[in-house]
Amino acid sequence: MAPSIRYLLGYILVSWCAASIAQAPDTPAATPASAPAPAPAASQPRNDYSKPETWLCRPGRKDACSVDISSTVVSARGKLKRERFKANAKAPIDCFYVYPTVSQDATGNSDMIAGPDEENVVRAQFARLASQCRTFAPLYRQFTLPALRSSMSGKPIAADRTLPYNDVTDAWNYYLQHDNAGRGVVLVGHSQGSLMLTRLIADQIDGKPIQSQLVSALLLGSNLAVPKDKDVGGTFKNIPLCRSSDQVGCTLAYASFRSSTPPPATSLFVKPPGEGMRVACVNPAALAGGSATLHSYLSNGGGTSTIPESKPWVTPERRIATPFVSVPGLLSAECITDERGSYLSVTVNADPNDPRTDDIAGDIVRDGKVAEDWGLHLVDANIAMGDLVSLVGQQAKAYAKQKK
Repeated sequence: MAPSIRYLLGYILVSWCAASIAQAPDTPAATPASAPAPAPAASQPRNDYSKPETWLCRPGRKDACSVDISSTVVSARGKLKRERFKANAKAPIDCFYVYPTVSQDATGNSDMIAGPDEENVVRAQFARLASQCRTFAPLYRQFTLPALRSSMSGKPIAADRTLPYNDVTDAWNYYLQHDNAGRGVVLVGHSQGSLMLTRLIADQIDGKPIQSQLVSALLLGSNLAVPKDKDVGGTFKNIPLCRSSDQVGCTLAYASFRSSTPPPATSLFVKPPGEGMRVACVNPAALAGGSATLHSYLSNGGGTSTIPESKPWVTPERRIATPFVSVPGLLSAECITDERGSYLSVTVNADPNDPRTDDIAGDIVRDGKVAEDWGLHLVDANIAMGDLVSLVGQQAKAYAKQKK
């Protein structure tokens, strides 16, 4: 396994710690170096991904992707407008999603029963892509939040550390054999999900014939390694970073932080993974670089590890019934590379003179204090969801044109 992949395997603890702190604010934070390794568990039987219940999302059925994701657009003047969502039943490409660490199961690895945590994160991070692609999202036996908390307390519980990747690989291979039929595919992940997909791409796609069907890979909340001043040659040997909306076969990755609170030296999200390397940052709203406003879809409510509870959107407060809110012009972002590392710097363009909110939820808060190490990890996907959907739509057209 390449050194860059070994680095990413260590990074998974960052994701676990971020979600764990959000769920258990009284638990002391731990770094990958100090967190005890979970005890090994006996090997588990393989999942049978021919069974419908092993999938959160598949085309043509009512499931976690066919839910209400309507939004309310809140203008700077405080005007509210409802925005409805419609999936594309004739989408020309597929999207394959692996979700982040959300399971509250008491065991080291999660079970294969979908709960509200898995369903909620699909709604927040993936379901909106159904406007551009057929949606596939497997369940997998991920390392759980309780297992992480046990490890951090010095009493690790048994967990099979090979199981999550084996499950994702089996689901991917089932999809290729039974569903793909030569279609282009976008891989989408966040945090632990991005880690699983990064390894999958390095092991089974990069430099292989199937790479010709890769429309793009959206690896959010991750530390993807690339050489300094280059867009390819690090973790992936043949898959470059996305630099234009009509580019296919590329990858997009970033970790987001507020511009007012850049990553401290203790943050593990943005540090270069080795000599001559840097962490990839691609701004979904400005692929070639520079600053641009973000098209966000923020959760209206929530309170889970991945969907922070929102604040009032306008003053005086008015009831908003949709599950998501869009705030045009409120957020902008730019990829920054400095002595801290490489990261997506997000600015809240607050105006105290207008009735719209001047801030967003998304920070991890512990004992009443923001955990600056983690940045806006919990809303990495939400802050640019509209830009990601638009990008996938444009890449789908470019892919179709290329194939012709």
